[in-house]
Amino acid sequence: MKPKVTTEAHLLDTVHRHEWKHRDSWRALRILSEFVDGFDTLADLEPAVSVFGSARTTPDRPEYALGVELGGALARAGFGVITGGGPGTMEAANRGAREAGGVSIGLGIELPFEQKLNDFVDVGIDFRYFFVRKTMFVKYAQAFCVLPGGFGTLDELFEALTLVQTKKVTRFPVVLLGVDYWQGLIDWLRDRMLQAANIRKDDLDLMLLTDDVDEAVAHIARECDYLRKAAEV
Repeated sequence: MKPKVTTEAHLLDTVHRHEWKHRDSWRALRILSEFVDGFDTLADLEPAVSVFGSARTTPDRPEYALGVELGGALARAGFGVITGGGPGTMEAANRGAREAGGVSIGLGIELPFEQKLNDFVDVGIDFRYFFVRKTMFVKYAQAFCVLPGGFGTLDELFEALTLVQTKKVTRFPVVLLGVDYWQGLIDWLRDRMLQAANIRKDDLDLMLLTDDVDEAVAHIARECDYLRKAAEV
């Protein structure tokens, strides 16, 4: 059943402040249990790529076909595919991975809508807290692929860019797939944010923008190979 008020909404509630003292310490244990469950489930995961995109993408749209193509290409290149486990683009990437014989992972989230894990997930975990789930997306992935999406997709994109920019993660490739969709954002970052000196010119190089799945996967494989060789030195 879909909850009207999620567990995370209770945690972040600012109305019933008098309850914090009595309940938040117990909630911390629930949060810890989610981290433990995620770590235990994903600890032996092969190299993987997190794929993001809209849950509202229908199977008849080009973005869905792109997700299937991407999931399959990543699987054939030896990467597991991690998504939010939901419908739309997430389902497409999981489907592509499974049909190509790869590992398909879904990290679901408790929501009043779009909650059920899709049918193409082989390894699935349901989380109550976004921040725990976001940790798993980064910790167990070697790269992010971002397809057209909404607020949640933008949240994951800029989370990744911030982590790379601040060197919380090292040499973490971020690929935007869908030139027509993302070009306006890239233009705004260059013409507004860069011109205002709020980012550096090389920050724009943290992203690869392309329509070509093969180019995206080759870029990720090349970056991961560099990291592997650097670790061996």
